[in-house]
Amino acid sequence: MAGTEPASAINRRRFLLASGAAVAAGAAGTAGAVLPRQRQHPSVRAAVRATRRPAPYAATTLETTARFGGAAHPGTYRRLVSGPGLPLVVREELAAPGTGRQDRRTPLACFVQFTDLHLTDVQNPLRTEFLRSRAASAWRPQEALTVAGAVALVEQVNAIGAGPHTGLPPAFVMTTGDNLDNNSMIELEWFLTLMSGGRITPGTGDPTAYEGVQNSGVPLYWHPQEAALRDLDKRRGLPLIPGFLDAATRSLTSPGLGIPWYSTAGNHDALPGGCLSPALNDFAVGSRKLLSVPAADAAAYATALSTGDDPKSEVLKGILERHAASARTVTADERRRLCTPHDYLVAHLDPAHKGAGPLGHGYTENNLDGERLYYTFRIAENVLGVSIDTTYRSGHYEGSLGTDQLRWLERTLAAHSSRSYDADGRLVRDPGADDAHILVFSHHHSPSMTRRTDAARTDEPRHDGAEVIALLSRFPNVVAWINGHSHVNRITPHPHATPARSFWEVNTASHVDYPHHARLFELADNGDGTLSLFTTLIESAAPHRTAADFDDLSAVGLASLYRELAYNAPGLAESMTAGVNEGWAGGTHDGNTELLGITV
Repeated sequence: MAGTEPASAINRRRFLLASGAAVAAGAAGTAGAVLPRQRQHPSVRAAVRATRRPAPYAATTLETTARFGGAAHPGTYRRLVSGPGLPLVVREELAAPGTGRQDRRTPLACFVQFTDLHLTDVQNPLRTEFLRSRAASAWRPQEALTVAGAVALVEQVNAIGAGPHTGLPPAFVMTTGDNLDNNSMIELEWFLTLMSGGRITPGTGDPTAYEGVQNSGVPLYWHPQEAALRDLDKRRGLPLIPGFLDAATRSLTSPGLGIPWYSTAGNHDALPGGCLSPALNDFAVGSRKLLSVPAADAAAYATALSTGDDPKSEVLKGILERHAASARTVTADERRRLCTPHDYLVAHLDPAHKGAGPLGHGYTENNLDGERLYYTFRIAENVLGVSIDTTYRSGHYEGSLGTDQLRWLERTLAAHSSRSYDADGRLVRDPGADDAHILVFSHHHSPSMTRRTDAARTDEPRHDGAEVIALLSRFPNVVAWINGHSHVNRITPHPHATPARSFWEVNTASHVDYPHHARLFELADNGDGTLSLFTTLIESAAPHRTAADFDDLSAVGLASLYRELAYNAPGLAESMTAGVNEGWAGGTHDGNTELLGITV
């Protein structure tokens, strides 16, 4: 299937997952807030029509993106500079572009997608950083800066006045999961505060001292404050930065989003490490943090992860118990307790986290019945959003849908489609349907959805990505399926022999790994039987250049460093030349695009 992850990306995912690295609506709850029809600012609309070019540029990658400065050399840390912007690519696999469509175009909606923020409590004892002994990419040197980087992303969204192609202001942000990293209550608190505004202290345990791998003396990990230790990362060029750990755990303030936001859950929001059993809670809140293990234990756990075997949590439990005596003593902290689906819903529904709204951020009190993490919401006039829950509750990083939710999704799509097709391809007409363009949001993308039995729901069959694609293609009102999980930018057309049944799948990279992207979406009716869905990548508000001597440890300076460290991930810098962002960043056809489709 087009858009499938490269093998290297899949292998790295496994290590990172382990290291912490209406009718239908009534079934699961419909978000209470109804967004008004979005209005285009007159001056922006005039500029768009006059130039027929994207404007304004400053808030997006249409003008500039981070690039490496200088050539790559082994053992060299490469600094970032501001490079040229990414081009707009018109993709016409599903519909032909009509001449003059810019002048006929009616803007419908504008919004932003965050995905895979992975806000990380790096001192959590349940983290399995020790897998770095098998692959350098199993631990990220930038992980301590996830909160600072995410605050800068919120600041950037707040600065976007209008979409570059329609002139509409962004009406909301949808986050498509892996908002947390360790499935802990403190990370959930950080996420909700990030999005809604407030003070965050990105540390746990001892409030006066960092207790993690980066001052442990174990050379597997970057020790930014210890000049005498030639650790793995210093040997490949990462710098010495006195004061880094104090700065990384210092309190900072998020302004919160100035627009409403909605939430979709990912595997790291539902499970510790994104793939483990909730039964490991005692280790998370405890006082023993394992920094390294014998090679045989690391190999056994890596094998359990790579094969997806259910006993992986038991394998990890055995490792943690056997080596407890050699583990580092850290300060126990009950705030690290694992977050249940009920906890996740209740926290979203807390008025203290309402921010710019809506209360619950898509979830309502109805979702508490059965702990259902799926819902619908009104994006704009005649545009419907559907958020689905693709997580396995029992412990796996892959995704799926249960039969109950799949049937709910089918009812939802039918309720907003006057024309659809049954499973045998026969046309179905329903003149009473409330027609709307439909955008579906999930965490997992189609290649990562499988048919595994969910031990938490053994009586319910599970359904994979191919089945979801088949269902969505029965409803011509579906415009796109928008998701994350892969940490890769990839846009995949799903064509059908009946062209109106085709739709796009838009998979967006993470904000913890290179290239640190989020995505701005704009939907427009071209007035010629086609729709345009514009996708524009955005970066955080942090400057591309870090301080020359790495001495800017302000929140802004840390956010810049967060990006630069991600670009210098093991093996990544050597595999790219200046000005070329392939691999996890995708190609130009996966970035700033106009995706054409047929409207009905």
